[in-house]
Amino acid sequence: MISEVLSSHQCSWFGTSYGYKPWLRLLWVLLVGFSPASRAQQGTQPQSIKIEGDITLGGLFPMHSRGPAGIPCGEIKREKGIHRLEAMLYALDQINSDPELLPNITLGARILDTCSRDTYALEQSLTFVQALIQKDNSDVRCSNGEPPIFPKPERVVGVIGASGSSVSIMVANVLRLFAIPQISYASTAPELSDKSRYEFFSRVVPPDSYQAQAMVDIVKNMGWNYVSTLASEGNYGESGVDAFLQISREAGGLCIAQSIRIPREPRPGEFDKIIKRLMETSNARGVIIFANEDDIKRVLQAAKKANLTGHFLFVGSDSWGSKNSAIEDQEEVAEGAVTILPKRASIDGFDQYFTSRSLENNRRNIWFAEFWEDDFKCKLTRPGIKYDPGRRKCTGDERISRDSQYEQEGKVQFVIDAVYAMAHALHSMHLDLCAGSMGVCEKMDPVDGRMLLQYIRSVNFNGSAGTGVMFNENGDAPGRYDIFQYQMSNVSNPGYKNIGQWTNHLRLNSEEMQWSGGDRKIPESVCSFPCESGERKKMVKGVPCCWHCELCDGYQYLLDEFTCDMCPFDMRPLENRTGCRPTPIIKLEWSSPWAIIPVFLAILGILATTGAIVTFIRFNDTPIVRASGRELSYVLLTGIFLIYLITFFMIAEPSVAICAFRRLFLGLGMCISYAAMLTKTNRIYRIFEQGKKSVTPPKFISPTSQLIITFILISVQLLAVFIWFGVIPPHTIIDYEEQKPPNPEFARGILKCDMSDLSLILCLSYSIVLMITCTVYAIKSRGVPETFNEAKPIGFTMYTTCIIWLAFVPIFFGTAQSTEKMFIQTTTLTVSMSLSATVSLGMLYIPKVYVIIFHPEQNVQKRKRSFKAVVQAATVTTHLSLKSNDKQNGESKVEPDRSQ
Repeated sequence: MISEVLSSHQCSWFGTSYGYKPWLRLLWVLLVGFSPASRAQQGTQPQSIKIEGDITLGGLFPMHSRGPAGIPCGEIKREKGIHRLEAMLYALDQINSDPELLPNITLGARILDTCSRDTYALEQSLTFVQALIQKDNSDVRCSNGEPPIFPKPERVVGVIGASGSSVSIMVANVLRLFAIPQISYASTAPELSDKSRYEFFSRVVPPDSYQAQAMVDIVKNMGWNYVSTLASEGNYGESGVDAFLQISREAGGLCIAQSIRIPREPRPGEFDKIIKRLMETSNARGVIIFANEDDIKRVLQAAKKANLTGHFLFVGSDSWGSKNSAIEDQEEVAEGAVTILPKRASIDGFDQYFTSRSLENNRRNIWFAEFWEDDFKCKLTRPGIKYDPGRRKCTGDERISRDSQYEQEGKVQFVIDAVYAMAHALHSMHLDLCAGSMGVCEKMDPVDGRMLLQYIRSVNFNGSAGTGVMFNENGDAPGRYDIFQYQMSNVSNPGYKNIGQWTNHLRLNSEEMQWSGGDRKIPESVCSFPCESGERKKMVKGVPCCWHCELCDGYQYLLDEFTCDMCPFDMRPLENRTGCRPTPIIKLEWSSPWAIIPVFLAILGILATTGAIVTFIRFNDTPIVRASGRELSYVLLTGIFLIYLITFFMIAEPSVAICAFRRLFLGLGMCISYAAMLTKTNRIYRIFEQGKKSVTPPKFISPTSQLIITFILISVQLLAVFIWFGVIPPHTIIDYEEQKPPNPEFARGILKCDMSDLSLILCLSYSIVLMITCTVYAIKSRGVPETFNEAKPIGFTMYTTCIIWLAFVPIFFGTAQSTEKMFIQTTTLTVSMSLSATVSLGMLYIPKVYVIIFHPEQNVQKRKRSFKAVVQAATVTTHLSLKSNDKQNGESKVEPDRSQ
């Protein structure tokens, strides 16, 4: 065709030669990349439909699919090709028969096949600009010397088309140079809204920016946040996906697993590789597809081949729409696919027109015979076409819809609206420029393309479906979409079901949706599933929709979906870790096994001590009571009683008073006991040692002196306790650290007094010093004569007590890390103290009480005893007895029998 336009040295259309300006020839070569090979492929004359008229419109339709490598055109396209072409012819018939629209003006057409290929469509579209090429005929003469006669070339005032965005972009670049307006019925690439590049382009369908927004809304409405995209190489697919990506980024909450481009000329196995790539991110089941019909079909075939029927959840753009041809023989794979289509309605008038078409009454459509063969699966006898004996011969009596399946193609309405938009613009232009004139006036011959564009942008009429047809400043139609889903299961008529619409916002009827196998639940297409209660999201770097779930462990709770935070020290996490709750407060209960045993021992000890005290008081003047040293005995028994009594303070619920009593009596009872025993053993030791040197008795051995010494020793303990009271007043605390195991369900706050392990040991340390000192004196006094009858029992008492407290230390400190620390330590301490008191009571006083009560005959002053005293102690004993007669000293009142 380019050679037709550029051919020279022809005298006329049939033989006269003429030429072009050299710069124009160069312009064409640069524009279309002309090559002889491409020209040879299509023959000497492009196949087209010519309809005569006063004003000619161009038409571009994908009558055939894209052919394999090296071949421009493939198979006939019944829906996107024939249906749309016939829609233009139908619209022209309607306009030409309308007395109100363009009266006395007939619209004609030159309709071309784009073969779904942008480069081929560009070469074809040069037909539209032949009349606009300026020819230089000054040096052209016929052989007889006369100037040549040129036939007037066909002039196209506007073009309807094209279908694919890549084709429209290629054609728009040429038509813009010659100011020819173009109205597309199907091209939706956002790029075409750029009027600095595509000034003369308009469309009756909304751009993909609206469509992409609708698809983002659909995806988010279904709860998906992780999808892949598929785009056919070219402006439509790539710009559609780019718009989807941009809008999804702006909206947030939606991530793209993979963005795959389908090559313009896919190699064998290419679609199998695409499916494998999609399965690399198998969680991204949702696939957003901006692709042409052929690519959609091959994607479905590859998915079926890979046995992935039902896995992928397709969301298709308007190139898929509600076409059956796109999913033919692949219905199982396409089940559940959600598709979008500019809002349309089936045009009943077109159905009547198209179903009445036959080979006899539709000879103007040069591709109709090819459609007939494909639609009825028969073969026509045509010149140059070899008859195929494997197919039945067409009879010509077949009828569309009766003998073949028919459903109006989705863009028919928009083809009709595009033709009518051009007609309304021409009508308005004719009213303004040719008022009162019949037919085309001089002002419209030729039609000014730039002026016609202004009239096109100003049209506003009700289209074939009753909806308004108008254009914004970018030449785009308003965004109005129907949303479909392809359903097979549980429906009487498998097919596309309208499930919603989008007009600036989404209205989706989720209850009407149905997925593979008839499932009503919306499948998931997410990178990561929601975290369980108490788990935080650890985001995957660079992919905001993907995360790993990490449990908020220990004493952490879920502050927000991304952060675990520690509960306050006095709280523990809820079971679901969504917040914190107060840690239960516990104390040692009286009913606890840890308390029952110490209380039992203490009660027994208190009863025994009370019995001993009562017995001593009752028999206060008897020899045994007097011989045991009544004054210090009462002091010692008081200490033993307090040791038993401290058990109750240690187990009682802590309060300020209880804590004060704990501080006071914890060390006081032991201090009183061991101070009295130390005074006794020290007296015995000093008497024994002094007797070795002199008959003079040592100082401070009288009962009064002994009491004073004892109280001095006790006062040290009391002074320390009162200083402690002054420095740190007693108070209660709740210890949340002591019983805080790894599992927070077992965490407890322990109500306790403000006595640390260290302060407790310090409180007992003075008593321990007294005990050790007493033990030392007991050891030193172990060889005294039996005259000093309490020396050895005190010694045994101290030995046993030391053993008890040596066992106490590892038990007490060895349980410091135990969750039962407080209970074990309290029990250990109270039991140890009770045992110490019991040893003292049992060694020193129980035998005396036994004799006093059960053998009163022995509780008399002995006159005669076997002589067992050593000579060294006799003088001292006699001297002490004489000195103590008047003072009734009980320590040596029972005089030994020295007669032996």
